[in-house]
Amino acid sequence: MPVRIRLQRRGRKKKAFYYIVAADSHAPRDGRFIEKLGTYNPVTNPATIELNRDSTLEWLQKGAQPSDTAKKILSYKGVLYKKHLLRGVKLGIFDEKVADEKFDKWLEKHEGDELAAKKKLAEDKQKAQQEAEAEARKIRDEKVAKAKAEKEAAKAEAQKKAEEEAAAADAEANQKEKAEEGKAEENKAEAKTPEAKAPEATEDAKEEKSENKETKE
Repeated sequence: MPVRIRLQRRGRKKKAFYYIVAADSHAPRDGRFIEKLGTYNPVTNPATIELNRDSTLEWLQKGAQPSDTAKKILSYKGVLYKKHLLRGVKLGIFDEKVADEKFDKWLEKHEGDELAAKKKLAEDKQKAQQEAEAEARKIRDEKVAKAKAEKEAAKAEAQKKAEEEAAAADAEANQKEKAEEGKAEENKAEAKTPEAKAPEATEDAKEEKSENKETKE
C-alpha cells in the first residue's frame, strides 16, 4: 500500500489548521489516515509546526512520499536532513555519532534562528504598536489644539464684534446727543427772537394809538 505524508484540513473557514498525517495515497484528502504525525497552523505568525520527527523519519525510510507542502515542512523541521545524514551512515561516509553531532549542531542553529526570528517579530510588533499609539496621540493632540484654536478664534471674533457694536452704539449715542444739543440750541435761539421784537411791536402800537388820537381831535 503506497503511503503519502500530507496535510489534512481542520478548523473553520479563515481559521484553518492542518494535521500532518501518513495516509493511503488513494484515500480522500480529508478522509481516514494511518497515523497523525503532527500539526501545522499557518494562521499564527510565524506559522506553528508540531512534528514527531522520529515517526516521520520512520515513514520516509519505509518509502512514504511527502506532498509538496509536507516536504517543505519536513525540510524546515530537519527531518529530510536527518534522513540524508542516516544515508551517509549507511554508505559508511561517517558513523552514527558524527551524524548525531551534525544534526544537533544544525538543530541548535535552527532553533536559535527561529528564536531570533520570533524575537524580531515581537520587537517589530511592539515597535509598530508604539508607533501607532504615538500617531494616535499626535492626531488626538492636533484635534485638541485645533479645537482650542477654533474656540479662541471664536472668542476673539465675538469680542471684536462686541467691541464694534459697542463703538457703533457709542457713536450713535454721541451723534444723537449732538443732534439733541443742536436742536436745543435752535429752540433756545427761537425762544429769544420774539422777546427781542416785542418792544418794537409795543412802540408801533403806541405810535398807532397816538395817530388815532390826533385824528379824533
